[in-house]
Amino acid sequence: MSKMSTELVRVALNGPTMGTRWSALFFARPDFDAAPIRAALQAAVDEVDAQMSTWKPDSDLMRINAAPVGQWVPVPARLLEVLRLGLEIGRASDGAFDVGMGDAVTAWGFGPKSAAPDGIRAAMEALRRPVHEVLELNGDHLRKTAPIALDLNGIAKGYGVDRLAETLRDQGIVAALVGIDGEMRASGLRPDGEAWTIAVEAPDPGRRTPHAILALQDAAVATSGDYRHWVEVHGRRLSHTMDPRRGAPLIASPASVTVVARTCAEADAWATALMVLGLERGAALARKHGLGALFLLRDDEGNARGVGVGRLFSEEPAAIASARGR
Repeated sequence: MSKMSTELVRVALNGPTMGTRWSALFFARPDFDAAPIRAALQAAVDEVDAQMSTWKPDSDLMRINAAPVGQWVPVPARLLEVLRLGLEIGRASDGAFDVGMGDAVTAWGFGPKSAAPDGIRAAMEALRRPVHEVLELNGDHLRKTAPIALDLNGIAKGYGVDRLAETLRDQGIVAALVGIDGEMRASGLRPDGEAWTIAVEAPDPGRRTPHAILALQDAAVATSGDYRHWVEVHGRRLSHTMDPRRGAPLIASPASVTVVARTCAEADAWATALMVLGLERGAALARKHGLGALFLLRDDEGNARGVGVGRLFSEEPAAIASARGR
């Protein structure tokens, strides 16, 4: 280890956001004042939450949801960035990723309200069009051309992670590991020249154990799975991930899908899309777009086996895989 690295100390910061915690890990000199950095990081994720939350009635997203069909609505820059990316990945995934599933998310009890049978029936009976067909963006405004409820739960946390990384970079910290609720982004290398290590969780609802370990440099990772948030209907556990074709939770899907991408927002959205598509179609789409993806599938006994796509996961279940942003 170099002399410089021995002069650095580990700095671990965290705070509340989006019903969970954000975290930031980096190394600095012993006299480093972490308070301004912590405040800047908290402000960054607070801004994302204020613009994109479905749990805050006064968020910018909820203001858009409340706007009449056909009315042009001003959109703040960061929310607009996320919506543009969401529409882009929605088109690329043929609607498998759809930020217009807010009615179904709410009806099934994955929002601030409990599940509502009438809402569930309405969500499942609705004649749905992909959100990219009914949402128009023009400059810093948008309008809905049909009734739709936007929900960014499949991308907002990833974007929040990106904002943490960008905030550290703006403060001159170019090597760090940041995350929100398991969605992670690595910048640069550790002081010893090694990549940042991140665990891919085994899809076990009862405990947190690693299935594999990734070593990341200048890349992000996100996982969509069925083992942390669910509802139980007639004794059957249903994942929080919505099937845009049905307006209801996925019936059959991988236990989880992990994606490595350049940004965490991209990884977050693509993990959701591949979860919706399942192994066969999801793997084909991942190959088409050059994504590194790991599908974890349960056998009849509940054990998970991995199917990897891309160079990063080609030797899965190897102990360590190395990745840089594509």
